[in-house]
Amino acid sequence: MQDRLDALEARLRVLEDVEAIRRLKARYGELVDARFGDEGLLPEDEVGRIADRIADLFTADAVWDGAALGVSRGRAAIRERFLSSTLTFSWHFFVKPQIEVAGDAATGRWDIFSPCTAPGNRAYWMTGVEDDRYVRENGVWKHQSMSLRVVFMSPYDRGWARRAEETRS
Repeated sequence: MQDRLDALEARLRVLEDVEAIRRLKARYGELVDARFGDEGLLPEDEVGRIADRIADLFTADAVWDGAALGVSRGRAAIRERFLSSTLTFSWHFFVKPQIEVAGDAATGRWDIFSPCTAPGNRAYWMTGVEDDRYVRENGVWKHQSMSLRVVFMSPYDRGWARRAEETRS
C-alpha cells in the first residue's frame, strides 16, 4: 500500500509542477503585454516596475533569446531588455505546451502566436516556437532559458499565405 501511495504522490507532484510551469509562462506573457497601453509603451516608471516583475520570473543566470530581438544573459540584462520595445503593442498566446519535468528541472516547448504592432501603426501576425528550460529555486519554478524561433512575421493586411507564395517565387 505504501508503494502505491508513494507512486501516486510522485505522479501528483509532476502534475502540480506542470501546472506551476503553465502559470509561470502565462504570467510571463501577461507581464510582457502589460507594458503597452492605448498609446504604446507605458510611461518609464510603470514599465520599470513591470520589467522588475518579468526579470523575477528568471534565474539569476538565465538566457533570454528573442531571435532577431537579440539575446539577454542574466536577470539584470533581461530586465533591461524589457524596459523598451521595438513594438508599440503585442499580445502573446502560448499554446500546445509540451512540458517534461525531471525533479527540480524541466523543459517546455510552446507554440506562440502574437498579433503585434510596430511603429507607424504597422500591424503584424507573428508565430513561432519557444523552447524553454526551467528550474525550481527555493520551491518556485523559474525560467532558466527561453529561446524563440520565429516561423513567420507577416503584415496583417497581407497575411501569411501571400508571404509563403512570395517566398516560393
